[in-house]
Amino acid sequence: MEQPVERLIFINGELIPASKASISVFDHGFLYGDGIFEGIRVYSGRVFKLDEHLDRLYDSAKALLLQIPYTKTEMSDAVLHTVRANDLHDAYIRLVISRGPGDLGLDPTKCAHPTVIIIADTIRLYPEEVYQRGMDLAAVAIRRPGTDVLNPAIKSLNYLNSVLAKIEANLRGLSEVLILNQAGHVVEGTGDNVFLVKGGALITPPTYSGILNGITRQVVLDLAHTRGIVTYEHPITLHDVYTADECFLTGTAAEVIGVVSCDGRQIGSGEVGKVTKLLREAFFSYARTQGVPAYAKGTLTL
Repeated sequence: MEQPVERLIFINGELIPASKASISVFDHGFLYGDGIFEGIRVYSGRVFKLDEHLDRLYDSAKALLLQIPYTKTEMSDAVLHTVRANDLHDAYIRLVISRGPGDLGLDPTKCAHPTVIIIADTIRLYPEEVYQRGMDLAAVAIRRPGTDVLNPAIKSLNYLNSVLAKIEANLRGLSEVLILNQAGHVVEGTGDNVFLVKGGALITPPTYSGILNGITRQVVLDLAHTRGIVTYEHPITLHDVYTADECFLTGTAAEVIGVVSCDGRQIGSGEVGKVTKLLREAFFSYARTQGVPAYAKGTLTL
């Protein structure tokens, strides 16, 4: 039986076998969730939307007064280097910047050196048959905190809100659920943006409702525009979900996945809709031809 390949993990400038990769127990990313991350895809040897992911990473760092010890160019090189080192052509990258080791107090100024980790591996959130037949959802009691409490534009390591919602999903035997904000509007899944199709138009919650402006979300909006599909960014309710013609979720890990029911209500025909299929196909066609080539000639500048 073929043994699984051990991945090499980038930690603070070094590539370390996964079985030996470690961080300090005093790291504030571990102790307090004080840090940020990005999930990035590799399609056909190209790192998809790398610049956009790094822009968001550095914006999150600025909001937290977290000083990343590499320039964007150096970080881009490190990501590409990690992908090549693991000989991956279709992959998922997890780029993590934590506050670094400190003491047992909260004070971030006690952490002198941030920890930089890059993991390149494969991922499959849902079985292929779920993508083909569509997903069943339910709304959960957990609410997204308001932007005045924790701004979702900061893609932080604190995902406890989503973990609690995922626990509800597991207890209900569901793969995913919908989370509402304090106003009762549908905002996201546990890690996905939400889209509805109604009367041929595409509707998605606006960023001010408390969502992360997902990079896959923006790509799908752009692809819809180029295909003449009318798009709206507007608050949506559960009633809107129940009565939609189609519904789908987007995310770096989930990509584009259709939804066929919510809270026991069939959505549309009860099958993955034609607009969902169109945009899913358009997304993959676009993603496989775009991005930064990981295997182009060049050397790591770190």
